[in-house]
Order: sequence, then C-alpha cells, then structure tokens
Amino acid sequence: GLALFALAELSRFRVTKEVEHMGNAVQLIDRLLEKKIVGKAKDGRATISFGYNFDWQSRVFYVPEGTPAIVPTAFASQALMEAYDVFGDEKYLNAADQICLFILNELNRIDETDDEVCFSYTPVDRSIIFNASLLAGESLARVGAATGNEEYLKMAAKTVRFVTRRQSQSGAWVYGAQASQKWVDNFHTAYILLSLYRISSNIEELREDSFDALNLGGGYWLNNFFLDDGTPKYYDKEVYPIDIHSAAVAISTMSELQAIDQRMLPLAKKTAEWTIANMRESEGFFYYQLRKSGPVKTPYMRWGQAWMAYALARLIEATDGE
Repeated sequence: GLALFALAELSRFRVTKEVEHMGNAVQLIDRLLEKKIVGKAKDGRATISFGYNFDWQSRVFYVPEGTPAIVPTAFASQALMEAYDVFGDEKYLNAADQICLFILNELNRIDETDDEVCFSYTPVDRSIIFNASLLAGESLARVGAATGNEEYLKMAAKTVRFVTRRQSQSGAWVYGAQASQKWVDNFHTAYILLSLYRISSNIEELREDSFDALNLGGGYWLNNFFLDDGTPKYYDKEVYPIDIHSAAVAISTMSELQAIDQRMLPLAKKTAEWTIANMRESEGFFYYQLRKSGPVKTPYMRWGQAWMAYALARLIEATDGE
C-alpha cells in the first residue's frame, strides 16, 4: 500500500511538478523502507525484501505475517526505481539493487534450465505462479538496465521465456501450474502483460518474442474481460464478483500499454468512469466488490484505495493531464 501510494504521488509529480506531491512521495518511500526485511546474500551482502503485515492464506499455501513475498517486494522495487528516475538519488537505486539480491539468493527457483526459470512467491514455497515470477523478473530487468548488471538481465529474460512458452493458443494464461490454479482472471492477466512489456522494454533481444505474446495475450484480455460499458469482469467467462482490484489494475495497465493496442486508453477511461460511478462511496473510498447479492463496501487500503489512487494517477498521466 505504501509503495502504491508513493507511485501515485510520483505520477502526480511528473504531471504537475508540484512540490507537495514530491514531498508526499519521499515521505511514503521513507516509511516503506522502515518496513523492510533485511536478509543476507550468499556472499554476505545485505538483501532487502517486504512482506504483508498480516497472515495470508492463499488457495494453495499459507504465508505467516512478515514472510518475505515477491509481490509487495516487487512493488517496493518499482517505487524505488521510479523515485530514482525522478530524483536521481542513489539511495533508491541501492535499495532496489538489494531487492535484486533477495530475488537471486532467497527465492526458490523452479524448473530452471539454461534459458528458463520460475521464481517462487516466497522463500518457503515452490509454487509456479506466472505473474509472481514475472514480477521478480521485472525488478531484475529494471535495475539491470540501470546498472548494466548482465546477470540481472539474463535472469529476467529467463522469466519471460518461461511464461511466454506456457501461454495458451487462445492467448490466455492460467494463474499457476497446479491443478487447483487453472483459472484465468482479469488482474493476474494484466500483471503478466505489464511485466512482459516492461521487461522486454529493457531487454532488446526479447522484444520480438514478447511482442507476439503481448499481442495475442492483450487481445484475449481486452476481448474477454470487459463489458461494453467498461465493467471489469473477474474471470474470462464470469462477470462476478466485480472486484475493485480488477478495475484498478486494468486502468493502470491499459494506461501504460496503449502503444500495443489502440483500444487500451479509451477503455481505460471508460473503466475508470464506470468504477467511479458504481464502486465509489460519496465519502471518497472505493468498494471492495460488487456481487450478485449486492455491494461489499469494505474499504481495503491496499487492495482498493492504494490501487485506485495509483490507477487514476497513471490514467491522468497517460492522457497528458486531461
């Protein structure tokens, strides 16, 4: 949540150049770094990671509070690297580099070959979850491109090949490799598309293969996960529950991926307008879900509020402040 709010403020600063947004971003990243989990690489260097401040039970495994996990760690890395790009402060780059050391030294590697790898979700599981592994690759690619670290770039490329080679002929990706993980949902598909785009943007040799996967996957996503009015479906074959996370991740992803499909930005605007009209309370917060039985108005801070702050900021930035 702190990372996402920081990313929203960095986006607003890029558009407005207002000092308030700069100050907010710096303060949020400072608070984020106070939550870091410090580990040790094989060569003795310090690593940095992040975990959830609550116990988390997924459909497949259990993660106790404070366990390092790649999803919050990757978004922390994104916030650090965007802060480095905006402010030029080496401390942000150094912290993101320590995250890369965590990825390479503490996450498990599943099915690794000379040209493929899947990184685990946490150091205590060996799950094959496509979007999670790509988030690790995205962190490596961004820092690798900034520092010229060839090992980071090589490992990032291996995550891309692992995932693109497991794309279905329709263009879809299931959530994970286990029999209980064969669903196809909106926001995990968006995560995959965005990570593929970002990694290939930093590694030229991947662009041709990634372009094909992005075109096929992006077309499947746009054609199967949204109603005509911009409503974000949860699954490719089921509308409900309509989840704020699906809406927010879609808006932010389409804002960034407009170059690969001309439908992206208009649909991002439509989904944002629909979400504000249908999932926003007059007090200002966004609902968790709309179900067939009615709305669930719980205002989850990370899942809904932080993601919508980031999504709307990125949409404003993508439309040149419109």
